[in-house]
Amino acid sequence: MSKCEQCIVREFSSLKALNKDELLKLANCKTSYTIKKGEPIFEEGENINGIFCIKDGVCKLTKLSANGKDQIVKLVKPGELLGQRSMISDEPTNLSAVALEDMQVCFVPRKEVIGFFNLNNDFSMNVMKTICGDLREADDLMVSMAQKTVKERLAQTLIYLEETFGNNADRTLKIQLSREELAGMIGTATESCIRLLSEFNKNGWIELIGKKIAIKDKTKLKRIS
Repeated sequence: MSKCEQCIVREFSSLKALNKDELLKLANCKTSYTIKKGEPIFEEGENINGIFCIKDGVCKLTKLSANGKDQIVKLVKPGELLGQRSMISDEPTNLSAVALEDMQVCFVPRKEVIGFFNLNNDFSMNVMKTICGDLREADDLMVSMAQKTVKERLAQTLIYLEETFGNNADRTLKIQLSREELAGMIGTATESCIRLLSEFNKNGWIELIGKKIAIKDKTKLKRIS
């Protein structure tokens, strides 16, 4: 059995529609990489000419804003694919992807994926559904940025981080974003984010343990968000 058949990415992504022969073809043309924490998988404006399968680790997708700050658009977890939209539009990527922890990723060339796209209707539908889902998330983010206060967005983001990525044994959030990254995720200045975290801590909604964050009163955070 090929490694692609057993892979987490196949289980959770568009690749689940590929048959055994297609997965063997995929296994033969993919290249596997280890990406160290802080390293880019690709950068905004790059022609990536394929898709990346996230086998292990988490990365952030960012967009450089007019003021030179990185806005975090999405966090990507194991089992997801990167680059599907750029692959179909045949355009440079409009986001950067940077590892938040050590990662295992595989790269599959565009030519091979487009071959599956042309021959396997279920696969092409899955890719389209994924892209539609990304667009829906982008719409939700835009509305959230426009209509919610920074305080509401911080509460919402902390809940999202816990519910999506879980906690460590000490109950701190597993994904440890820097204060600057957290600010970039909620669309505010780092100083404002630090001030709000201190307020949340003082009110007993969260606990700050060094650079780590533990949620203490999720019900209150949900009410705020």
